[in-house]
Amino acid sequence: MLAAQGSSLRCAISHGTFGRALQKAWFRKSRGLSIVAAATAEQQAGTEDRKVGVSKAQESNRGLIETQPVRGTRDFAPDDYRLRQWLFGEFEAVSRLFGFEQFETPVLESEELFVRKAGEEITQQLYNFEDKGGRRVALRPELTPSLARLILAQGGRLGLPAKWFSIGQCWRYERTTRGRRREHFQWNMDVIGVPGVAAEAELLAAIALFLERLGLSAQDVVIKVSSRKVLQAILERYGVPDEAVGPVSVIVDKMEKIPLEKVEEELTQAGLSREAMDGIIGATRIDSLPDLQQLLGADSEAFVELQTLFSLAEGYGIAQYLQLDTSCVRGLAYYTGTVFEGRDRAGQLRAIFGGGRYDQLLSTFGGQAQPCAGFGFGDCVILELLQDKGLIPKLSHKVEDLVIVLDESLRASASSIGQKLRRAGRRVDLVLEAKKMKWVFKQAERCGAERLIIVAPDEWERGMVRVKNLSARDEKDMAVDELLALSHRAGQD
Repeated sequence: MLAAQGSSLRCAISHGTFGRALQKAWFRKSRGLSIVAAATAEQQAGTEDRKVGVSKAQESNRGLIETQPVRGTRDFAPDDYRLRQWLFGEFEAVSRLFGFEQFETPVLESEELFVRKAGEEITQQLYNFEDKGGRRVALRPELTPSLARLILAQGGRLGLPAKWFSIGQCWRYERTTRGRRREHFQWNMDVIGVPGVAAEAELLAAIALFLERLGLSAQDVVIKVSSRKVLQAILERYGVPDEAVGPVSVIVDKMEKIPLEKVEEELTQAGLSREAMDGIIGATRIDSLPDLQQLLGADSEAFVELQTLFSLAEGYGIAQYLQLDTSCVRGLAYYTGTVFEGRDRAGQLRAIFGGGRYDQLLSTFGGQAQPCAGFGFGDCVILELLQDKGLIPKLSHKVEDLVIVLDESLRASASSIGQKLRRAGRRVDLVLEAKKMKWVFKQAERCGAERLIIVAPDEWERGMVRVKNLSARDEKDMAVDELLALSHRAGQD
């Protein structure tokens, strides 16, 4: 009996399974089995479980895989990709019209970059993990900390002021709703090295121009503007320290999302008195510069900066977009001054974009403080708004020439023509297999071709091809050299 058990023990060890089986053997021992016998039985049961698992996996592999993307993420089929690239093109065009330079950073960053501000909701939404080298990393939830890291890496080489923009993918593990996904693309514009609100005015002017290019106006979008310095002034009035401004702002930012009683509860937990809470809540209900002046005084830094910003907005011709709303504080703790947020006038969607001044962010990462202002503009909500307004553009697949061969013996010649047209700068779709002309005309319509170039035996013997101008509905035979020379000039134009 012992010999048999020893044999089983050696067998289990040789297959590397006895250690795992032994973990459960103590339980089986209490049911009348020796430890060795119990471990052997557990090993046999595990083998059967693995056989069943393999069988199920094989059965699953024979079926259709899950075709939907991971929850909260998106596929971009060609139609969707065209729309995305059109939007990105507008992001980039406006940025360059304002003299901004483009940059890019990795999607994967050090986790530490995003968890320095405790209490922010964003720290609870990280896609974070430990990589194979034991490093704590995260998929970036926003672009601004990555920008700060890159600015610090530039050191003294960075010429100031710097105007940079980026279009990058961001990830947040949050509840998905309309306009809110776990991955999204974000357009950021940032000004580094300008201490005054002229930087914020320039950023707001860029946003307004972008909206106008998309067909939106101030009747569709409102930009709520305030300053963290309003809260700071109120907190100072009630003897609350400066370091509480960030945490209190994070709490106040939830006022639209949670009941007022919950906001008051969190403010109490933050150490604020009843008097201070009433002062804060009252201050967040101001919506005009005269009322703000009455609350803070004409010499208040917050009032002077906001008054200057609204004056600059008049100069830019964008004042109709702006609305003073002191309840706008933004949820990120690194903001230090002006804050703003774009909303649809109908109030049907979440924030379209948001931003503000963050003069201390670089210093929190160990660098020298620099005045900075910027915004983040996501791709999801703006597309929802454009859909609601009927402003989604019709973006079809488009080529310039569709080349078709009518005799397979001429396919190499047709391929040569297609390639030469491409070298001349023409967008060419070469039909790669024998098709009936009915299909060819449908394909030409689908891809928006301007010309149909037919390589046929009779014309080819004369060094010619048949060229159909599909918009003018005319056709003619054209020498190959003439076709290429004409196409080359068109490509240069």
